[in-house]
Amino acid sequence: FYVSCERIFNPKIRNKPVVVLSNNDGCVISRSNEAKAIGIKMGYPAFKYSQMFNRHKVNVFSTNFALYGDLSDRVMSVLSQSVSHIEIYSIDEAFMDYTGFNDPLKNSLEIRRKIYKWIGIPISIGIAKTKTLAKVANLIAKKKTASGVFYLNCPYEIQSQLKKISISNLWGIGNRYTEKLIKHGIITAHDLISQS
Repeated sequence: FYVSCERIFNPKIRNKPVVVLSNNDGCVISRSNEAKAIGIKMGYPAFKYSQMFNRHKVNVFSTNFALYGDLSDRVMSVLSQSVSHIEIYSIDEAFMDYTGFNDPLKNSLEIRRKIYKWIGIPISIGIAKTKTLAKVANLIAKKKTASGVFYLNCPYEIQSQLKKISISNLWGIGNRYTEKLIKHGIITAHDLISQS
């Protein structure tokens, strides 16, 4: 999200490796897909990447929380106008209540189009019956669709997708818990739900 905010005001850095650093430029706290692709990790000290930044011509920014907060407020405002209830989860994430919507997929595509046109921020939307499944759907929307929207509602499709999702990518499962689960042979999200 922070990278997307920086790109609004600097279109030349689109499709190029970009990172945003924490206060005092200590650690990497936001990365573009291009930065991820060259191996830049989240949370790592920036000084350890100085050679990589130079070699790959990475665009490096200090945080601008006032800017990010303002753009977040604008995005959340559009979301709030689009549904009856939203729960803001973080600066770049919210859960929307689609109860009563006949075509949530169409609505999501329209919201995504509106936010990009009015604010310039690309978003992804995952639709499902629970928050955890919505997070899975959002992961798919972000990484595997051209539209940026994915509706996870068919029971067969849910099972199929959960078999592809690593336990480490499941919402609420931290690194330590992931290690414990893997030791017990639980590798995917489907493995976990099969335990109940």
